[in-house]
Amino acid sequence: MQIFGVDIGGSGIKGAPVDLDRGDLAQERFKVLTPHPATPDGVADGVKQVVEHFGTRPDRVGITFPGVVTGGATIRTAANVDKSWIDVDARALLGERLDGFPVTVLNDADAAGVAEMHFGAGRGRKGVVLLLTFGTGIGSALFIDGQLVPNTELGHLELHGHDAEKHASTKAKEDHDLTWEHWAHRVQKYLAHVEMLISPELFIIGGGVSRKADKFLPLIKGIKAEIVPAQLQNNAGIVGAAMAAAQQK
Repeated sequence: MQIFGVDIGGSGIKGAPVDLDRGDLAQERFKVLTPHPATPDGVADGVKQVVEHFGTRPDRVGITFPGVVTGGATIRTAANVDKSWIDVDARALLGERLDGFPVTVLNDADAAGVAEMHFGAGRGRKGVVLLLTFGTGIGSALFIDGQLVPNTELGHLELHGHDAEKHASTKAKEDHDLTWEHWAHRVQKYLAHVEMLISPELFIIGGGVSRKADKFLPLIKGIKAEIVPAQLQNNAGIVGAAMAAAQQK
């Protein structure tokens, strides 16, 4: 069975066939820019372009979305894409655009978290584990003894009067031209706020910035929980999406 994972982000839509035995991409991923405005039709066209790039018909496609997804279909929030996504049946829309392929849709951070817990930095870990993806926003995936608590959206906790992701995301670092030290200080404040609320035993830091963990993780001080970079890095969402598609009945 050939299963694809596609990861919809605020800046790009990327995907690939996935080898679920290894928990890795079966081919080099392909990426297109997320359209602006990121409307349902525009994003669906981008997803179709990514899948068709590989020239083979997948048996199933798992697709992540940067917002709350209920019932594996309905979009409830759309912080970093167009608000017209809200209340859209994404499974129906994307399935139709992909010529009827079986489609599974889930929150992007949840997908990344599932992959990291099974194949990566969270493998075998019990207790409370929180994966945070830093990118256009901040995504979160919360696990208790390996079980996902879906759609937590902890990037929208209030910090200094604003959504935390406006203060501590990778986009905030780029928009304000912050040094690694200055940005790490912001991330530290965010982690301390989250730690006060849910007391995780492990933070897994994901998203594209996880490739440069050595530049900022050593600068984060005063957090009681262990902090580690995601092992699957920015491919975690693609792998987790494919895992969800494979498990869909």
